[in-house]
Amino acid sequence: MPASMVETYRAMAYNNAWANHRLLTACAKLTPQEFAATRTSFFPSLAATLNHNLTIDWFYVDALEGGDLGPRAWEVEIPHPLVADLEREQSAVDRRLIAVCEALTEDSLGANVHVNRITRVQVERRDRLLLHLFQHQLHHRGQAHAMLAGTAVKPPQLDEFFSIGEAPLRAEEFRELGWTEATVWGRSG
Repeated sequence: MPASMVETYRAMAYNNAWANHRLLTACAKLTPQEFAATRTSFFPSLAATLNHNLTIDWFYVDALEGGDLGPRAWEVEIPHPLVADLEREQSAVDRRLIAVCEALTEDSLGANVHVNRITRVQVERRDRLLLHLFQHQLHHRGQAHAMLAGTAVKPPQLDEFFSIGEAPLRAEEFRELGWTEATVWGRSG
């Protein structure tokens, strides 16, 4: 039986968190200077790129939870210049996004979310806002992945979406995250 849309969004939230975990674990092998070093991309460093992902997560996850944080989320451009702090905060917001997706119903996917833009309130369908957020994160993680390739640290594989045959290859990371395959896939796994 194919996964429902709700199960698909849940799996996307887990995959997002797993990719963040993999990328930040690799970045933790860099010195603080290497993490902050100027590199070629949209944002000028790994620190700037991955902190941008974090602040955008704060912004959209807050809106998905019904909050009104708005652009205050990115008042500090690089709130966590050290990987360990960034990893802790990214993990926390990833858990919040998973909780949002765990609470989804088929009806709630089409419900409106109010996004505080300070000068206006943007109204967006929940499913479209989630897709936008996942795409945003993929885009900037790809940039960070390319920047990491310019260091001595091997970038982790991020182009997989929980292939069934590769479950043993991610088992240790799932243990680190406190997950199982059933956690991610529920009844459709």
